[in-house]
Amino acid sequence: MDPIKLLESTLSLAPFEYLRGVWVAAGMDPSLAKLLTDTIGVVILASFCLLIVLFLIWLERKVLARMQDRIGPNRVGGKFGLLQTLADALKLVSKEAITPAGADKVAYNLAPILLVMTALLMWAVIPFAPGVIGSDLNIGLFYVLAVSSASVVCLMLAGWGSNNKYALLGAFRAVAQMVSYEVPMVLSLLVPLVLARSMQMGEIITAQDIPFLILAPISALIFFISALAETGRTPFDLLEAESEIIAGFHVEYGGMKWSMFMLAEFVGTLFMSALFTTVYLGGWRLFGIEEIVVGNIQIGNLLAMGVFFLKVFAVFMVFIWIRGTLPRVRIDQLLDFNWKFLVPLTIVLTMVVVLLDKILELNGIVGWWRALAHLVSNVILAFVTLELLRRRGRQLREEFEGSRVVGSDDHHDDHGHEDDHDHGHELAHAVGD
Repeated sequence: MDPIKLLESTLSLAPFEYLRGVWVAAGMDPSLAKLLTDTIGVVILASFCLLIVLFLIWLERKVLARMQDRIGPNRVGGKFGLLQTLADALKLVSKEAITPAGADKVAYNLAPILLVMTALLMWAVIPFAPGVIGSDLNIGLFYVLAVSSASVVCLMLAGWGSNNKYALLGAFRAVAQMVSYEVPMVLSLLVPLVLARSMQMGEIITAQDIPFLILAPISALIFFISALAETGRTPFDLLEAESEIIAGFHVEYGGMKWSMFMLAEFVGTLFMSALFTTVYLGGWRLFGIEEIVVGNIQIGNLLAMGVFFLKVFAVFMVFIWIRGTLPRVRIDQLLDFNWKFLVPLTIVLTMVVVLLDKILELNGIVGWWRALAHLVSNVILAFVTLELLRRRGRQLREEFEGSRVVGSDDHHDDHGHEDDHDHGHELAHAVGD
């Protein structure tokens, strides 16, 4: 094995191809060589996803602290608290593993493991750079949606296996949230699918000479909102609400079992950032940087991976930003917003994009003119939506003001004075509604 060639292949992000060639030349069976390199790749990717969570938790705590005029972690690991998350992980490892006496031990202990596995499996189809992908399936987008849906079963397994009525009710609520927001997420992903004419992740990136964020900003916004709900992030983090009785489906979990649910949440959030980058921001593409070659080394692949992760962490910062600024919504507001607003809007958007793109294709309109046409259609749809919301809001305000006037007339006494007590009750009732 030549160390120089191994280094060159590593800088080109093709070390596995080099290793397979060396091992096959040494007499190893090609299928066994491929199995070994694939196994190494899986271990590296899974280890990265699990270890990066330590950094993400620290990053989120520090950023939220700065946004809220606090210091954040600053004791363990120097003034920046770099080792605080590691200390928290060690504390969780040292805690006693408790299983409730009446719990279904198989379901109870299997649920957190399956949830983490589900979060890790979705990374298999994410392209980090040209040719750097676990499995470039021709139905990669469908694979992501299918695997992410399995997390719903894991939540129900945790709630049911705990043998706790509150945990089961929390699981029902979490499942209602996730199943509801999967509908606009799937519909919004139909838009880049139509624009790219493929479900394959690599081809979706290749099709983005112009990022789909420019062509379909409404689709990107709907997907991002749905991703917030799917990962249980603010403002849809109802399971962590101080006003709730319990923590939800994981109320009976503690120590490392509980931490696995949090691990799956952070891995899932980072994955949603990677999926958003892949589908709407052009993935690793940036002005042809992936084509740079220095000598015999395809250094552009390494630069492309850097670009990809810069985009991913930029999207993740938006997740943090929203957590630090938006208030939490109620469960009825969450479901109303989905079924009465997002789903109808996404259906209309999908129909508009499909029909318009077919018309543009028949007329041979491509490139920036195609992008401009889609952008204009999105702007018009956004304007119409906002106008309808404005009129509906004005109608509700007029109805509310009318009810106040009628109520005030009914509550005047014989001397023409208003019954302040009754009117205060009515106003509080109306504001609550």
